[in-house]
Amino acid sequence: MSENNIWSNKNLVKVLNDGGVVVMPTDTLYGIVGKIESEQVVNRIYELRKRAPNKPCIILISNIKDLEKFSIIISEKQKEVLEKYWLKNTEPLSVVLDCQNEEFEYLHRGTNSLAFRLPAQIGLQNLLKETGPLIAPSANTEAMPPALNITEAKKYFGPVRERPAEGSASVTLGRPFSNGVDMYVDGRTINGKASKVIRLEKDGSVEVLRD
Repeated sequence: MSENNIWSNKNLVKVLNDGGVVVMPTDTLYGIVGKIESEQVVNRIYELRKRAPNKPCIILISNIKDLEKFSIIISEKQKEVLEKYWLKNTEPLSVVLDCQNEEFEYLHRGTNSLAFRLPAQIGLQNLLKETGPLIAPSANTEAMPPALNITEAKKYFGPVRERPAEGSASVTLGRPFSNGVDMYVDGRTINGKASKVIRLEKDGSVEVLRD
């Protein structure tokens, strides 16, 4: 299977759009991902990862315009920097931007900022166009090394959780009828590393937070 075909999976799109949580390859490492529109999905990912509740997660987007969905209006100087790094795709780069909207407090966890990444892979961009932005922390529990493959991910999150029978009271994927994730997408072993992280100010100045 080619790299871009990893994400060309209609069932993957359906699971995510139905409120499911998925472990899959990203542009850097395996991630545990879900739609950002659902606070319930976001909180479930935090619970599965045992992540500190005050630590925001990186969000994958399909294009720069997606930032508007978070009430983020970038300056011309910020746009120049984003186009330089994201559209040329020199390396995976996550960018921290101010996000003052209280509506997204469940994402920024009181920090009033969010980290975004626009992946280079066309297949992953196409998936994001169908699902919308995805919260995408690495596939591991807090303070443990990221999973390099599905076998390692399952040691953290267990088997795919059981789905309720048709007609039962808990047919929605997002509801807590059992623990675990809703789908694993096997991209073989990924020996990648976490992305570089910068903070980008309105004047275009950059602070490196993680190299």
